[in-house]
Amino acid sequence: QVQLVESGGGLVQPGGSLRLSCATSGFTFSTYVMSWYRQAPGKERELVATITRAGDPTTYADSVKGRFSISRDNAQRTVYLQMNNLKPEDTAVYYCTALLVRRYWGQGTQVTVSR
Repeated sequence: QVQLVESGGGLVQPGGSLRLSCATSGFTFSTYVMSWYRQAPGKERELVATITRAGDPTTYADSVKGRFSISRDNAQRTVYLQMNNLKPEDTAVYYCTALLVRRYWGQGTQVTVSR
């Protein structure tokens, strides 16, 4: 049974940082391309960052380039999203996904950037 479990979300002030984690099980993690998506209320889902099987290259949405960093630990079957200099517009539910033939989704973790 494929499972992706996100954690690390929360409330942070503008300019702050959070590190999201996605722990996985039920599939061969090292063979999957991993991504983070987000969806804010009333907005379409957005692809935030992607990391290939070997960890390089990585790609980012223009809105997060230079502030977010995606990484993976194949031994721990975990993917991370380091988010720095957070802005109110980063407020969203963040989802971890795993892609090989089909895309699997986690349940999401809420990130709120506000004073």
